[in-house]
Amino acid sequence: MTAFFNTTVGFSYGWAWFVATIVGILVIALPLMLAVAMIIYADRKIWAAMALRRGPNVVGPFGLMQSFADGLKVFLQETIIPSAANRVLFLIAPIITFTVALIVWAVVPFQAGVVLADINVGLLYVLATSSLGVYGIILAGWASNSKYPFYSALRAAAQMVSYEVAIGFILISVVLWSGTFNLSGIVMAQRNVYLHLNGFIVNPLLFPMAVMFFISSLAETQRAPFDLTEAESELVAGYQTEYSSMSFALYWLGEYANVILMCVLNATLFWGGWLPPVDWAPLYWIPGIVWLFVKMLFFFFLFSWVKATVPRYRYDQLMRLGWKIFLPFSLFWVFLVSGVLMGMRVGVGS
Repeated sequence: MTAFFNTTVGFSYGWAWFVATIVGILVIALPLMLAVAMIIYADRKIWAAMALRRGPNVVGPFGLMQSFADGLKVFLQETIIPSAANRVLFLIAPIITFTVALIVWAVVPFQAGVVLADINVGLLYVLATSSLGVYGIILAGWASNSKYPFYSALRAAAQMVSYEVAIGFILISVVLWSGTFNLSGIVMAQRNVYLHLNGFIVNPLLFPMAVMFFISSLAETQRAPFDLTEAESELVAGYQTEYSSMSFALYWLGEYANVILMCVLNATLFWGGWLPPVDWAPLYWIPGIVWLFVKMLFFFFLFSWVKATVPRYRYDQLMRLGWKIFLPFSLFWVFLVSGVLMGMRVGVGS
């Protein structure tokens, strides 16, 4: 795209790069906003179907405009700031959460060569930026000057730290096997893994890591059964208790943007990303972004399925799962995968 603005339009290289980057950001961000609106609708319809209810069905055909009606409602509402709150931090907190949910998408490859920033340390970038989202929640809890949001912020900090440690070890296994931190390289390493099947999910050594990463994704995005930060029974509404209008909507949008991101990361890291399920030439005629989209929808259905059917964990159960089960198991698995790879290397060398 930079070459197009440089040669065809006649911009200098610096301006061509700048305009191409802005266009690339908009091409990702605007469809993502639309996807968030529609995914909220899909989430509510899935819950309704599992509870034998109708769900949204009045606003627009089949209720498709319900998310936009809800967005218009919160946009027209007044933003109420508690008198004892820290005004600046109270308003900045939801902006941080929403912004961090968007910037991670810069390194997500949608198909071969279609990525905003194809950097060599893409996976490290994802870990670094996604972990910043907790700051928005902590600031919201502290700036609200209310005990329920504050308790929720403490829960969120402990929960995200606990599961990010396990996620880090899980991803080390993927990096060891693929030999790169580049997300596009990780996807290509999943081609024809076993019996012409694409994806690390068919690798017996990485299948347990795929399951653990999915469960950790639920905890990282505070989705049920790990939604302890929003537990209505003891925290009213958690860190969002004092928020209204667009401030509340930014948290809502940021949460679903993070959910979509985790669905895409599950598909990219373990299920072949933009690759078709089977390494068969006719399947490659379908654009890679279609395969990625289908896999993303599959994981989102699993997210909704879990939320609609699994009861909430107690907080001690949440911490026990993260520190006493996932952390030692993922650490042991790093040693196992590295040992197997060293054994294969020695076997090839001999």
